[in-house]
Amino acid sequence: MITKATTYHVPVLLKESVDGLNIKPDGIYIDVTFGGGGHSREILSRLGENGHLYSFDQDADAEGNLGNRYEVSGVNGETEKNDKNAPNGDTGKPSSSSPSPFTFVRSNFRYLKNWMRYYGVDHIDGLLGDLGVSSHHFDDESRGFSFRFDAPLDMRMNKRAGKTAADVVNTYEEERLADIFYLYGELKTSRRIAATLVNVRKQKQILTTQDFLNAVDPLFRREREKKDMAKLFQALRIEVNQEMAALKEMLMSAQELLAPGGRLSIITYHSLEDRIVKNIMKSGNAEGKVQQDFFGRSECPFRLINNKVIVPDNEELANNPRSRSAKLRIAEKK
Repeated sequence: MITKATTYHVPVLLKESVDGLNIKPDGIYIDVTFGGGGHSREILSRLGENGHLYSFDQDADAEGNLGNRYEVSGVNGETEKNDKNAPNGDTGKPSSSSPSPFTFVRSNFRYLKNWMRYYGVDHIDGLLGDLGVSSHHFDDESRGFSFRFDAPLDMRMNKRAGKTAADVVNTYEEERLADIFYLYGELKTSRRIAATLVNVRKQKQILTTQDFLNAVDPLFRREREKKDMAKLFQALRIEVNQEMAALKEMLMSAQELLAPGGRLSIITYHSLEDRIVKNIMKSGNAEGKVQQDFFGRSECPFRLINNKVIVPDNEELANNPRSRSAKLRIAEKK
């Protein structure tokens, strides 16, 4: 029987990432990865009456972590009030007769600029992102993100739309599959894996995580099986959710929206996303190409706050396994 995860998500580098925003009580902030609401609650606890937080999440499951009085906007532009148990309920925020300091946006963060235009927000004072996959997704057997469980091969962050991992595995051409496994999983055996999947699916569609494991398991050496399987699942997940493209779009929008002195605080978990974040913070573009003015001065729009990445301390590593590969980078708009 497939079971659901009971704890949605434990926030990683909570204090360090929110401290990195250098929050002004009356500022406007964005949490592009609401998840279990941990980072959003911490930001709200530091805002005054005139501050506001917009939090994004495309996963309908995340809405179960919302709070008693908030405004929520959906992908079709509809706006509604809600009266569930609050992300602001434990922060001393306004009563039901006062405007909410919090707006939840039910959308992929790649549409950040469109939503801020919708709300009439020209500039923000800070943006926080906790990238990757929440512990909820890995622990929920029904979502197909983990090879620990037999479940439909789905992997969509937004269950309401888009192709599933099964669609990718069963319909993509062999060369395209190989490219995905090489670029997003950094697997040297990507071509063998792709060829094997194409042969297997000719006999029977690959619809579950167990179907997928049965097809590729003979290709992995026992001593590296778990690591390589994790990379393979990562590659599929990134393709299904178009994570790299979405990340680039979001960061470029953030660059435009941030006011001078505004902060970008981003937690990454693997080299692909970390490289994009690092390049944009150091150069202003995802490729890492530093532009120079007539006098040879760098035209990067950011100033790095921490030249060396911030990583979890031993206590957090012991209490939150997901934090093992976490890296925090913080930059300030010039």
